[in-house]
Amino acid sequence: MTDTGGAHKHRLLVLHDYGMGGAWWWVHARSAREVLEKFAWVEVVTDPETDPEAVTQREGDELEEFDIDAPVMPPGLDGLRAQRDSQRGREGFGALAGRDVVYVRKPWDDEDDGRVVYLMEIGPAGRRVRQVELADDGTAWRSGPEDWPFNPPVVDLFDPVLAGQEISRHEFEESWARAQQVTPDV
Repeated sequence: MTDTGGAHKHRLLVLHDYGMGGAWWWVHARSAREVLEKFAWVEVVTDPETDPEAVTQREGDELEEFDIDAPVMPPGLDGLRAQRDSQRGREGFGALAGRDVVYVRKPWDDEDDGRVVYLMEIGPAGRRVRQVELADDGTAWRSGPEDWPFNPPVVDLFDPVLAGQEISRHEFEESWARAQQVTPDV
């Protein structure tokens, strides 16, 4: 955990986005980084410039509010804290956190399509920016946010496993250039 010393705590808006919805809380913490190090799969949404609508909208909501140092967390965050606790201290923990862009190779086994590998350009909140889908038959498809109906975080940048999946920008860009554009379902 980052040493925050006796720093003053701030009220931060925290989101666990699971695609078709999300869970929100107000967390009193010393920094956004402290929240991200304490809970897996969350993002801190407090910057009026990056998401003014979310902050304004949630100000009026009656969200649970708690201190990051509390021994008991509300339902939902308790499991995300336990997940993070199991990751902390492992090699690669947080290695990709804090970067503006990360490139990763993630294998995926799909019941219908078989094994697929995704090369992804990921932003600082763990959301896809661009993606290349590589099928076993050598087919490659590229897509971006306009092709996805939802774009929840697909990776947790503190996850120690993710560090072993990092690829270079060059590898991603080569695959992107060779891939065909995804055609929308009509």
